[in-house]
Amino acid sequence: MAKRLRRILLTNDDGVDAPGLKVLEEVANELADDVWVVAPDHDQSGISHSLSLHAPLRVSRKDARRFSVSGTPGDCVVMAVRHLMDEPPELILSGINRGANIGVETVFSGTVGAAMTGMLLGIPSMALSQAFSDRDNIPWSTARSRAPDVIRMFAGGSWSAASCLNINFPDCAAESAGEVVLTTQGRGHLDDVQVVAGTDPRKLDYFWLSLSRSVHVDADSSEASAVAAGKISVTPLEFERTSRRALADLIASRGCDGTASCYSRS
Repeated sequence: MAKRLRRILLTNDDGVDAPGLKVLEEVANELADDVWVVAPDHDQSGISHSLSLHAPLRVSRKDARRFSVSGTPGDCVVMAVRHLMDEPPELILSGINRGANIGVETVFSGTVGAAMTGMLLGIPSMALSQAFSDRDNIPWSTARSRAPDVIRMFAGGSWSAASCLNINFPDCAAESAGEVVLTTQGRGHLDDVQVVAGTDPRKLDYFWLSLSRSVHVDADSSEASAVAAGKISVTPLEFERTSRRALADLIASRGCDGTASCYSRS
């Protein structure tokens, strides 16, 4: 029998009443006896790792180990670890997000942002997302059946010292889902952000931001390629985002060794 974890913290960006969080609770209860839920009181999708530094947070207690927070997923992680819990969790799980978080979208994802906040606090963290093509028929059973083994596979690994894991389940029935593969972030499907303008019933202007996506050819090693092939992708992510190629080009263009003094030349 697999060893059970001591304590798990759950959060998400879809809100405390989201169906994916209910699925994640079922998964977590297979893995640990002490499961806490601290999640936003409303949908916080697209908020990334934002923290509420200029507004107070309100906490609503739903149960002994279940709370909602009037803030971001990152706020929820900090509130849980630094205030609500008497001892830190052994693992933080964020999700299960309604929709895949792959490629460039991981930069904006509140689901991934919560896991990265957990990483900042030194706690092993995983973000989990379920891909879908039909909003009215999301294959939650795929994540529900496969997530426990995937989490067990990586829990306690050395990866947690410098990264968090981004896990995506494919848009297919549980019995059709393929193997677990280690992947790179890649480009994914996000193309652009547009502004959609309108006028409300009071004749006041309003604006919605709208994401545009399309299918791109991505590297075979990428999350997008793995999920499109029906596999479960696992990508280690970190805060370091330096473009090594651009840095090398900048150093070469200055004809110097890259030290600070070479950039101060006119």
